[in-house]
Amino acid sequence: MTRIFTAILFLFLFGTRAVFAQQGEGVWVQVEAQPTLREAQDRAQAYANTLPDVNGFRLNSGWYAIVIGPYLRNDAQQVLRVYRAEGQIPADSFIAFSSALGQQFWPVGANILNRGVVTPPVENTPQSDPAVSGLTPEPSDETRAQALQSERQLTGQERRDLQTALQAAGFYNATIDGAFGQGTRRSMGDWQRFNGFEATGVLTTAQRKALMDDYNAPLISVGMARHSDPQAGIDLDLPLGVIGFDRYEAPFVHFDSTTELGAKALLISQEGNRATLRALYDVMQSLEIVPLGGSRELRGDRFALEGRGNGIVSYTQAALKDGQIKGFTLVWPEGDEARRARVLAAIKASFSTNDAVLDAGAGSSAEQRIDLVSGLQIRKPRLSRSGFYADANGTILTVSEATDSCTRITLNDDQEVQVAWADTDLGVAVLRPNRTLAPISIAEFSADRPRIQSEVAVSGFSYEGALGAPTLTFGEVSDVRGLNGEDGVKRLTLAAQPGDAGGPVFDDAGQVVGMLLPTPSEGRTLPASVSLAATVDRLNTVLEKAGVSGQPGQATAEISPNELSRRANGMTVLVHCWD
Repeated sequence: MTRIFTAILFLFLFGTRAVFAQQGEGVWVQVEAQPTLREAQDRAQAYANTLPDVNGFRLNSGWYAIVIGPYLRNDAQQVLRVYRAEGQIPADSFIAFSSALGQQFWPVGANILNRGVVTPPVENTPQSDPAVSGLTPEPSDETRAQALQSERQLTGQERRDLQTALQAAGFYNATIDGAFGQGTRRSMGDWQRFNGFEATGVLTTAQRKALMDDYNAPLISVGMARHSDPQAGIDLDLPLGVIGFDRYEAPFVHFDSTTELGAKALLISQEGNRATLRALYDVMQSLEIVPLGGSRELRGDRFALEGRGNGIVSYTQAALKDGQIKGFTLVWPEGDEARRARVLAAIKASFSTNDAVLDAGAGSSAEQRIDLVSGLQIRKPRLSRSGFYADANGTILTVSEATDSCTRITLNDDQEVQVAWADTDLGVAVLRPNRTLAPISIAEFSADRPRIQSEVAVSGFSYEGALGAPTLTFGEVSDVRGLNGEDGVKRLTLAAQPGDAGGPVFDDAGQVVGMLLPTPSEGRTLPASVSLAATVDRLNTVLEKAGVSGQPGQATAEISPNELSRRANGMTVLVHCWD
């Protein structure tokens, strides 16, 4: 059957459908979304090598979508059905609307959003496919009177669901109240007209199903289904088409990704009280699956966490009831916000519990590492360096490499700080805490210039926090100038580690005579025993520009190693740079 004959037949049965086609109304088959333009261009080229009508558009989320089309709605469903069956596109491909698409990036220089639909490359044969939501216009299966009669049997929730589906499709913008007034009837008529049905303003049984199938297409595409876990005592709907049960590791039930989508989920089940809930709240925020961006709320007997960043969006909620903490985490890739929102809403609405709780020993034989919590990776900073308190308000001196291009800077994991001043030439930064701190000890800056071959010690987190406390590394001053004879920097004979950079340099009286700088990286490799330090004069200049006055030291005798260690521990901090 030729396309011309098909068009004539559709015009005869559903003339309004042809009118919409002429106006350029169409939908797309979205097959992928990529986080970067380069990746999206490569994938679009790969699809274009084997399939026609491939286009690429930027999404509102900032990701880049690869789509096929645009086609009439029924044609798009057939393209989706055939290509999925042939394995030419991913199983989780779905129908997308032009309203979700932004600037076109593929083909280069093209702009076809408003150029109308194209002829599909596959023959459009009406056949059912429960895995694909969509419409195949047929003569009305009910009269208007029969449709009204069947409509009266709907529950209040079913009526509200229909209004929600109409709203999601862009046909309804009033209150979701389940009352089918003039606004709802008009929206139903517009939906019918758009999809090639007679615009009666009353949806038939088949049309209601088609509308809801269309609305639930995001859920269908990820295989939302009921899951019951008798060990955890939790029942809920999960996207079991893209995740699968992996293991128990108390207090979590792990569901890992089974497709390229990369979605994951956790069920949370443990005995406890409010202190346990608070501890869980804190632990969850230390995990990689809860990025730093997003809202956090702990209130009474429940909490909710959202994490955004590093290519994922996660949501966690948990509640304490009758001595049991139950909840879940959903981890989803960025750039698929519409589907994520629908899946998350379905999980929330379906979540229920019973009296069972996960055994605290579940998964105790699994791999144990210091950077794992119940099988989950602890989030790690991009870089960690040392620093030290320069005044009684908690102002910190550190190296500027610990602050460059950081989304967040913290002390010892949790106290947030901001850059107050930075001397990029010297490589020194001044940090100011978001709230006033009370350091155990602060730097006393020596007024005397250190002598060559005098003994010094650097306090720093040599292994970037792995030991939990700073260590002292001993050496001596080998030159009072830098490698090129410059002032403001002195050379030490001292074997330091990268994590020591930013730590205070002490003389034998426990006064600060400098700050350890990072090893230069401009194509030079220094001997392991050579280190550089900023002088007190330069450090005081940087502090003054930040509006801080360093505390001058008083002439004292040599102090004991124990006293030096006490001062260093009370003054030295670990500075984390987070992405």
